Amino acid sequence: MTKKVLIIEDDKSLARLIESALTAEGFEPLLATDSDEGLDKAVTQKPDLILLDILLPSKSGFDCLRELKKNSKSSAIPVIILSNLGQDEEVRLGLTLGAADYLVKADFSIDEVMRKIKKIIAA
Repeated sequence: MTKKVLIIEDDKSLARLIESALTAEGFEPLLATDSDEGLDKAVTQKPDLILLDILLPSKSGFDCLRELKKNSKSSAIPVIILSNLGQDEEVRLGLTLGAADYLVKADFSIDEVMRKIKKIIAA
């Protein structure tokens, strides 16, 4: 069965880049451009992993992560935060809220992101 990865990212060009990398690796990418759409897709589509941006329109990724972890239908889905925010306190907050990993966009290539996804999904 194809593993689904939900990308909650409002930067459409980055989302498309990740989407094509996931497709090339045999994953089924799902896209959401804001927290509410992401939360809805997390519950209805039940992805195997979520890539979550922090700076999103309306509700922040941190708020989205809190809601994902509170909901019994999405609480077990691993979340990798992929954000431009990379201060220690932001990373700590993301991990404290339940993220499996926290990647700063500027520090990681798409190949490295794919390796992290495979590692977490295979675990």
